Amino acid sequence: MRALPLLFAASVAALAAGAAHAGATVRFIEPDKFIDVPFLPVDRDRVLDDLSEYIAKLGQQLPPGQDLKIDVTELDLAGRLEPMRRSGNEIRVLRGRADWPRMHVRYSLTQDGKVINSGEADLADMSYMDHVNQFDSGNSLRYEKHMIDEWFSKTFHVKVRRPA
Repeated sequence: MRALPLLFAASVAALAAGAAHAGATVRFIEPDKFIDVPFLPVDRDRVLDDLSEYIAKLGQQLPPGQDLKIDVTELDLAGRLEPMRRSGNEIRVLRGRADWPRMHVRYSLTQDGKVINSGEADLADMSYMDHVNQFDSGNSLRYEKHMIDEWFSKTFHVKVRRPA
């Protein structure tokens, strides 16, 4: 019978810890109107899910009790999609010219339920191919994630540790 109160106390502690590190949630507003996300729904969902998961992991680096909500209203990935002639698929070609990654976001940061920071931001990295990128070359969204890291760090005064 003694195990029941201990189990209850452990459950309450786990719930409280989860609430203390709420993190970040992302919504994509009308993603079918984004400039050059992949056309095929499965590819588009993969890109948006990857970005959403990445931002959620960044949110875990916020101080305890803070919760970030982000609405992405515009997204233009680095490079340009070009059709592959033989397969009919698309390939992203990066040239480092006027094809830099861009995003427009609305955000709200709350601390224990009270808004402490909110606004809109235009994220862009015009020199995305000219600086060191900590993401490996196999990461298809490495330039977008680097751009998000820079904005997140400056806006929320958090030294970003690249999520695993």
